[in-house]
Amino acid sequence: MHIPHQAFVSPAGVPNLPARRRAAFAWRPVAAAVLSGLAASAQAIDFGPFSLTGFAKAEFTRGSNQCPDCAVNPGEDKQKIWADPLIPGSSVETRSDVVTLVQPYLGAKFDLPAGFKLGGLLSKRWRDGKEDIPGFWWDKSVNISHEDYGRLAVGAMLSRSWSLADYPFGSDIGLSSPWASSGAGYGLLGHAVRYTSRPLDVSVGDLVLEATYDRGASGWKKNKPRFLELYAQFYREGLIVDLIYQDSRNGTPSAWGQGPFTGLTPFPRDDAKLGGSGQSIAMLMARWQFDPSWELLGGLRHNRWSGAYARMTVPPAEDTSALAQWNNPFNVDWFCKEALPSRCNIDSPGYAARSLDGTLGLRYRVGNWTAHTGVLFLGQAKTKNPSERGQSNHALINTLGLEYDFRNGLKTYGLAGMVRYRQLGLSPMSMPGNSSFTNVDSRAARSGNWVGAGAVYAF
Repeated sequence: MHIPHQAFVSPAGVPNLPARRRAAFAWRPVAAAVLSGLAASAQAIDFGPFSLTGFAKAEFTRGSNQCPDCAVNPGEDKQKIWADPLIPGSSVETRSDVVTLVQPYLGAKFDLPAGFKLGGLLSKRWRDGKEDIPGFWWDKSVNISHEDYGRLAVGAMLSRSWSLADYPFGSDIGLSSPWASSGAGYGLLGHAVRYTSRPLDVSVGDLVLEATYDRGASGWKKNKPRFLELYAQFYREGLIVDLIYQDSRNGTPSAWGQGPFTGLTPFPRDDAKLGGSGQSIAMLMARWQFDPSWELLGGLRHNRWSGAYARMTVPPAEDTSALAQWNNPFNVDWFCKEALPSRCNIDSPGYAARSLDGTLGLRYRVGNWTAHTGVLFLGQAKTKNPSERGQSNHALINTLGLEYDFRNGLKTYGLAGMVRYRQLGLSPMSMPGNSSFTNVDSRAARSGNWVGAGAVYAF
């Protein structure tokens, strides 16, 4: 089960809030830190201009209706039709799982003349002792900032659509991965330029504006990748509102909101063989602490995919010792049922699709204890694809959690949750896999539940 990670990272040029807002906003310091995507840790190890922070986490879960070995072709992309079948007679069962996460952050900050600051950050993550997403950095960037002019960063970094949805929003209600890692967005950026404004005074609060551009992987001439994310955060006493719009062209077609933004495939040699594709999201998240103990959270996300047709890019070897290679298709009519012959002139046509996802959560804090509950709805998709590719399904995920904070960097917690699908079959279109997030495969069971416990230490 993919679980929330409770990110803790080092400061690197965080713009300062106006003095009149600081005290009023002390209940949620992450709102100020998010201006640079970084939050301070009290356990940081400082040496000169450098700072080492991070977190280590271990979690045990036990869940019902698990079927990890049911697929005929395990590990294959959900969008490919040969990934659909299950082994006849496969049964679901209750299973246990242990996950560990470790992520250090090495930051640097240097004071420059005239009030400017130069900073940098390096970060990678390891899951169960292995690199989480091989070949990609969580952060590998440099930045320059000024209290009056904002912040400019260049390099590898996280998109706001994934990082903010994952932490603090999703983590606080036990839904970090199902909310942040689903949908039509991208999470890891490798060649990005980001400008973040200083906090702007508006009539009833403060506003931060931000734009991020990424050129994607190099080597693509016909289908050049491009990524644009626009972000706005409004905050006033007790309220944070995050608005994110992300539009991309010729990234890897997917419904994996944590995925890296690169190109249509890992191989630029496929450029001339493929047509372009695009996807986008519009996301709204809000947090309202209406008294010192209670906090209400809500989010909406609209997903759009252009679809991507399926095409074999490398035929199998004549001696059959090597398998064929395909592009990354999305929402394909593999049997080409479309009545218009023009659409059937390509291998198998891909269709545009749209969907709407939403989440709601509640948190209660007293002393060192925090209790929370959350619900996530991944909706059905609207598409003209005559073949079923998950557009008719939806998923409802509910969570409960209880956390104890030792106030020294260590937190322990217990959790419980359940998932229910509308029907047996392929999972909703905004899920990257048929058993993503819960290990309950929508082709094998309509529902499942789990309980667990874990600990996280931030340094």
